[in-house]
Amino acid sequence: MITNSMITPVGLMPNISQIQTKATPAEATESFASFLKTAIDSVAAQEQNVHKVNDQFLIGEVDENKVIIAATQAELSLTLVGQVRNKVVEAYQEIMRMQM
Repeated sequence: MITNSMITPVGLMPNISQIQTKATPAEATESFASFLKTAIDSVAAQEQNVHKVNDQFLIGEVDENKVIIAATQAELSLTLVGQVRNKVVEAYQEIMRMQM
C-alpha cells in the first residue's frame, strides 16, 4: 500500500487560527502561565480522583486494578510537575548567572 507522508489524519493538524506567529513577551508569559495553571489543576484533579476511587474501593464498588491505575497516573503526573519545576528553577538560575 502506498501512503503519502505529507497527509496527516484529521484532528492531528493544529488549528491555524490558534497559532500565533508573533507574540509580545507579555502575551507569551501569560500563555505560559495559563498552560502551567491548567497542568497543575489537572494534577490536582487526578489526586482528587485517586481519593474518590480509593473510597469506592473501600466500599466495594471498584476493583483494585482501577485504584492502582488511578494512583499510578497521579504519581506520574506529580513526578512530571516536579521535573518541570526543577527545569524552570535551573533555567532561572542559569539566567541569573549570565553577565550583562
